[in-house]
Amino acid sequence: MFTVERHIHGKWVCDQCGTLIQTPVPAQVIDKGIPTAGLLAHVMIAKFADHLPLYRQESIFGRAGLAIARSTLAQWVGNCSVQLLVDALRDAVLEHGVIHADETPVQMLTPGTKKTHRAYVWAYATSQFSDLAAVVYDFSPSRAGEHARLPARLEGQAGLRRFWWLQGQL
Repeated sequence: MFTVERHIHGKWVCDQCGTLIQTPVPAQVIDKGIPTAGLLAHVMIAKFADHLPLYRQESIFGRAGLAIARSTLAQWVGNCSVQLLVDALRDAVLEHGVIHADETPVQMLTPGTKKTHRAYVWAYATSQFSDLAAVVYDFSPSRAGEHARLPARLEGQAGLRRFWWLQGQL
């Protein structure tokens, strides 16, 4: 099911000057990383298209004789430019003339204590008449000033500014 690619790069030393010469290493998807593009594609498709959690992928790799830790798989998923796609989708949603926004309070466990506090998840959605049907979520750990203010990318939209004022945000 899985194969291991072995790359051997030659090294030579000049007898007269002692200069080390090495063949160049091909570019990798993750700099200085060992996973190939095929392995990363397999992990991403299994996670997002097949809805296979990383702990199950870890056990599948383990049965195949490959000890790949779940934390390593999580780093690979994070390094595969998922955040770039999220940012591009957020920009595409926020460029629309009509945006539906919702603030939902959620309980968040405070690190180091066994107590929870109130955090907020903002949802920005395009209208039902838009050609793009998308929702983007933003997390805010509190309602502090930097989180509760109108996002900078929406500052120029007067209608949204009025909406935020009516909600008591500004």
